[in-house]
Amino acid sequence: MPQFTSKRRVRHAAADMFDLVADVEKYPQFVPLCTALRVRSRTPKGETTVIVAAMTVAYKVISQTFTSRVTLDKANLTILVEYLDGPFSRLQNRWTFKPTSDNSSEVEFFIDYEFKSRTFAMLMGAMFDTAFRKFSAAFEKRADEVYGKKTA
Repeated sequence: MPQFTSKRRVRHAAADMFDLVADVEKYPQFVPLCTALRVRSRTPKGETTVIVAAMTVAYKVISQTFTSRVTLDKANLTILVEYLDGPFSRLQNRWTFKPTSDNSSEVEFFIDYEFKSRTFAMLMGAMFDTAFRKFSAAFEKRADEVYGKKTA
C-alpha cells in the first residue's frame, strides 16, 4: 500500500499554485507519465468545483487510463482527488497550499494508492513511485514557467 508525501516551499503565492494544480487540462504538457487528460464534467457546488476527469498514464508500451473526481476548494486552498475507475483498487491524493508570504507558499502533496493487479504493480509500481516523487518539482517548474521565476 504505497503512500508518498512531499512538502515544498515555493516562491509563488498559494493561490497561484492552487490555480496551477487546478488546471488539470494542462497536465499532459508537464506531469510525469501523463500522456492525456480529458475532463468529463465540471460542476460548481457551492464554494467548490467538482471535476470528473480521465487521465492516461503511460510508460514505454504500457498505457492505462483512470478516472477521478477532483474537488477544487479555492477558499481553503485544497484539492482532493478521489479514484472512480481504472487499474487501482485504491487511489486518493490531496494537495494543500499554505501561504508563507505574499509571494511564497508551502505546497503539500499526498498520495495513497494500490494497484488491483499484483503483476501490474510489479511492472509499474517503481515507475509510479518515481513519478510521484517528481510531481511537486514538476509543478514548481511549471509555476516558474507560467508565473516567472521569483527570487527570495
